[in-house]
Amino acid sequence: MNKNTENSRMPVYFIGHGNPMNAVERNVWSEALINLRHSFPSPKAILVISAHWYVPGTFVTVQESPPTLHDFGGFPDELNTFDYPAPGDPKLAARVVYLLGEPASLSNEWGLDHGTWSILTHLFPKANVPVVQLSVDNMLETLDMVALGEALQPLRDEGILIIASGNITHNLRDAFVRMNTGDTATPDWATKFDASIANAIENRDKAFLCAALVDELGEVNHPFPDHYLPLLYAFGSSDKDDAVEFPITGFDMGSLSMRCVRWG
Repeated sequence: MNKNTENSRMPVYFIGHGNPMNAVERNVWSEALINLRHSFPSPKAILVISAHWYVPGTFVTVQESPPTLHDFGGFPDELNTFDYPAPGDPKLAARVVYLLGEPASLSNEWGLDHGTWSILTHLFPKANVPVVQLSVDNMLETLDMVALGEALQPLRDEGILIIASGNITHNLRDAFVRMNTGDTATPDWATKFDASIANAIENRDKAFLCAALVDELGEVNHPFPDHYLPLLYAFGSSDKDDAVEFPITGFDMGSLSMRCVRWG
């Protein structure tokens, strides 16, 4: 049963994505996403902020039929030929640009990357809900990313589901070493960082979330910041009255946090 009535405000999600093979395999992570299907009402459309569109600029996909992007290498043909044929929504894209203002513009140069479709294929397997992607702007300060999220809040009252896709911990080199050696133990640095971010989210500690990557612990968990930053857009899209839940927790490939956050 849906937690929300048809006319209630849409929640906001930050969803961890790990090994791309989770999109085509039935495992603990794909099953967890399937279990989320009935936790929100059917949206009019979905806005996704994916770690994999990390570029110098704020862009919004505008295609009526966005292509499925295979932005990775070294995986089986089953994944390389995977198609998620969800429609786009040019009207929603224009609405997002309007809300974000001058930094934002429409783009035909991207599509739905695996940070988006590896999640949506389990949440919306029929691919019948329009999807628009928003880039992570690597020219912005972290506080500015939160501010862009705040500008998106009206969408929640317009039937739009906002999903940010990334990971609270994402040291990919460490994760691949663990996967290749069979060492599934989660290191203390990942457990500690994941817990500290969860605590900051529960306490709406914006200052902590925006500065989390600047110390040694942040750097070891995120040698590259792209997978953390979508969290800031999602946090901005939430507000102080939203209840906070963590419907999925745990680590994929040993050290990739799969923590899911729901606001509202």
